[in-house]
Amino acid sequence: MAITAGMVKELREMTGAGMMDCKKALNETNGNMEEAVEFLRKNGQAKAEKKANRIAAEGLCTVVLKDDKTAAVVEVNSETDFVAKNDTFRDFVTAVATQAVNSDAADLDAFMAEPWAADTSKTVADALVEKVAVIGENLKIRRFEKVVAENGCVVSYIHGAGRIGVIVEAETAVVNDAVKEAMTNIAMQIAALNPKYVSRDEVSADYIAHEKEILLAQIMNDPKESQKPEKVINGMIEGRISKELKDICLVDQVYVKAEDGKQTVGKYLEQVSKEIGQNVSVKRFVRFETGEGLEKKQEDFAAEVAAQL
Repeated sequence: MAITAGMVKELREMTGAGMMDCKKALNETNGNMEEAVEFLRKNGQAKAEKKANRIAAEGLCTVVLKDDKTAAVVEVNSETDFVAKNDTFRDFVTAVATQAVNSDAADLDAFMAEPWAADTSKTVADALVEKVAVIGENLKIRRFEKVVAENGCVVSYIHGAGRIGVIVEAETAVVNDAVKEAMTNIAMQIAALNPKYVSRDEVSADYIAHEKEILLAQIMNDPKESQKPEKVINGMIEGRISKELKDICLVDQVYVKAEDGKQTVGKYLEQVSKEIGQNVSVKRFVRFETGEGLEKKQEDFAAEVAAQL
């Protein structure tokens, strides 16, 4: 069967694969479009397997809001920052986030096994494999989290063109522009200062005990501090713990937009609550940072070019 340019174009639009790959697939399947798609998927799988052990620590975080009460954040990794800026990759990450905001999957395995919304004949994992074949780098859907507000709203913030993605869930009886603006300000705070908890109430007793143990060991290893009375040492430990909690607990942090340079996030929320006449608090937040905790490969551009030559 003669393979026409129109057939190649149609297959390319269906799969996103390269023109020559589409032509080859149609030739191999005698122009059968469905079989050609399957051929490309299998070929993509082979390509993906070859790339699977490459380090993918760059990439993008994206947040999609379904409405005022539902949002999802995802992190999708690539091997290079160059690909992370590519429109094809960015569109794919947005599609993954859209899938996540509509998903009921409890974990990543379940999410990857879901039918891909754009083409339910494939799974999310299949769509990823095809994108690996198209882009030519190892890609990973690393994580996702969906937030549904029970009594309030959700807001989002993206920092650094997708380097950090934040969702904040507000608990409030009133949802208006003032509340959303305040939560956006707090989302920016979270992106900048990376708190671990909303408040001290969330910090476990085990964590506090462990930190005290470390601080005590540090003091006892100091020739001068170790000679101080036990009461003084205990006071030093409590003071250092309190300082650490101010750094890692959101409501104890100094608000980044504080005019006096002293107002805490907790006091800012009290101010907002007073202004709107309703209590407003942060119930939870999610903060994803691209490549967080991953080992990044060292790029040697000259060596890469030399290898290609």
